[in-house]
Order: sequence, then C-alpha cells, then structure tokens
Amino acid sequence: MEVVKNVGPPTGLKRTLFRLPLVLYRWGFGWLFGRRIMALHHIGRVSGKRRHVVLEVVSYDADDGSYVVASGWGPGAAWYRNVLHTPDVIIQVGRRTLPVTAVPLSKDEGADVLVRYASRHRMAAKYLLPRLMGYSVDGSEADYRAVGELIPFVRFVPRT
Repeated sequence: MEVVKNVGPPTGLKRTLFRLPLVLYRWGFGWLFGRRIMALHHIGRVSGKRRHVVLEVVSYDADDGSYVVASGWGPGAAWYRNVLHTPDVIIQVGRRTLPVTAVPLSKDEGADVLVRYASRHRMAAKYLLPRLMGYSVDGSEADYRAVGELIPFVRFVPRT
C-alpha cells in the first residue's frame, strides 16, 4: 500500500454531487439509499451551529443497531472533529431517524471493518474508495488492513 496523494474534501461541482444525497434526505427520499448512505446531523464544535453531512455506511450491526462510517478525508474532516467534540448526534438511515452516540474505533477495529467491507464491495474497495481517499491498494487483505489503520472510523450507537 502506498499513499498516492494528499486528497482533500471535494470542492465545486464534486462537492455539489457529494451533497446531493443530503438534499434527497431533506425531501424525504432517504429510503432510496437503504442502509448504504446516512445523513449525520451534528453540532459545529466552534460555531455551535447545526451541521449536516452524508456519509457512506461501511458496516451495520443488526444486533445492537449501530452503524460504522469512515472519515475518508482523514482526522481533519469537520464532521469527524465535531462528533469527537459532541458525540451525541442524530442520524437518518433510510426512513429512520435515530439519536446516537459517536464512538471512535481503534486502529485495529478500523482495519477489521475495512477488510470486511472490501470483501463485500470488491470493486468500490479496490478502485473507487481508495483513489478518492488517496491510497493505492493491490486488493490484498494486508493492504486493506494497512489502509484501515490509517482511516478514522466512527461507530454510531443508538442511545436508549
């Protein structure tokens, strides 16, 4: 595994395309994404304002109802820093709106999550996601494990 380039958050047209699912969630069409895309509603750590972002769900645990996402732009992503600061947030997945608590995963847990994701979504894992995030992988478990240790992951656990 090698780092290809330092990829930052999208700008311009790419940013608009990445945020399109958020518009669909606002219009009540979140069900179109099933459990693959979720909307995260959180509070800005500096501004205190409500913020919204859409994220790909990397893993879902039916036993406890938790969802895992990756911070593809790294630990500097605003949403990631915001949920570390204020972990009690709201997510929308499909037609469900849930109060959850954000729990960061360890590097080992993140590696395990990415390896499982790659086995379920081979094309996205090998060609699309690593390139968007700035990594080149050969498709081996060792490569996915190495990338998974570099990417911050967060588990959103339903509050009771």
